[in-house]
Amino acid sequence: MKKIIKFFKGIKKEISRVRWPNKKEMVKYSIATILFILFFALFFYLFDTIVAILIELFK
Repeated sequence: MKKIIKFFKGIKKEISRVRWPNKKEMVKYSIATILFILFFALFFYLFDTIVAILIELFK
């Protein structure tokens, strides 16, 4: 039981050290993440389309 209590005290101590982002930072990070995802989704879509076209041409 002492180990469990020690574990949760450790969690509480670590959580208190975390620097949580404010609203402005959270919006900025969310927009950056969405743009990153959209960029790579478009990149892989175009790459896949080009490869599919090349495969059809040389079939």
